[in-house]
Amino acid sequence: FPSHDMKFTGNEDHSISLSDAAELTANYRETLISSTEAIAEFFGKDALLNLLNQTACVGVRIYYGLDSTGAKKIVLVGADADGNDLYEGALMERGAICPILCSADNPLNS
Repeated sequence: FPSHDMKFTGNEDHSISLSDAAELTANYRETLISSTEAIAEFFGKDALLNLLNQTACVGVRIYYGLDSTGAKKIVLVGADADGNDLYEGALMERGAICPILCSADNPLNS
């Protein structure tokens, strides 16, 4: 990943094997206090493309947050080549929460 003097390009490799991804998500599910806590969120293609197609956007930064009830949330913001948040542009939250709206059982969620 870029150091402070390097630029992001949008071509960084973030790939992970299915077995490593399944291990990470299983570790997370095992730490949950309640089976109703979020294990994933879905965001639609059009919303993601709107975020990514902003001028100067080369990627997405994901912030972790909590709402007023203490529920986990994520906030997505575009980022430029210097790694700066495009916070005055499109921001995303309110993904479709799993459990409730989940994929069929697979190695990442069960």
